Amino acid sequence: MSGGTFITIEGGEGAGKTTLIARLTERIYRETGMKTVATREPGGIPIAEAIRGIILNRRHTSMDARTEALLYAAARRQHLTEKVMPELARGKVVICDRFVDSSLAYQGYARGLGMTQVWEINRFAIEDCMPRLTIYLDVEPEVGLARIAANAQREVNRLDLEGVAFHRKVREGYLRIAEMFPERFVVLDASASPEPLAEQAWELIAKLLSDQ
Repeated sequence: MSGGTFITIEGGEGAGKTTLIARLTERIYRETGMKTVATREPGGIPIAEAIRGIILNRRHTSMDARTEALLYAAARRQHLTEKVMPELARGKVVICDRFVDSSLAYQGYARGLGMTQVWEINRFAIEDCMPRLTIYLDVEPEVGLARIAANAQREVNRLDLEGVAFHRKVREGYLRIAEMFPERFVVLDASASPEPLAEQAWELIAKLLSDQ
């Protein structure tokens, strides 16, 4: 995977990840000339997108938590081998909307499977491929869900249908992860408007790229 730079953007529902990634992708190329690939999990390539359709289908409310965790790991593996790792080998900057931290927060913590158990599932899937930097967009769940409700174009998926209590647990999980991995995991206040948020994220990425 050598040569490129792997960056992940994390956050609860409605945190603004998609908007931020679009801004960062454009700015990295404009400021540095480095080729940048934006992708997402689950998804990014046909097999993983098909798994995404199963996981997030609003009709699949009976899905078992372990099934959910295993499907995410399977999609992650295929996405890594088919897209992320090859692009990194070509020396590109890869920015991914969600990665393994999502599984730790959603299935490990909020679903109650245990972060250690979910990490073991994903360690098999990702081998040693971890991001150099993870930016977590922190926002109160009520704010994020309100943003989703106000955005008619935004996909409403099975996770959006969970109660506020579940999304609060997700946030707690992410904040625990921030304490566990301070060397790569940075928390930004996503209640801010998109412009200053994007500037803060850019400063983190610019430093990362300049230090390489």
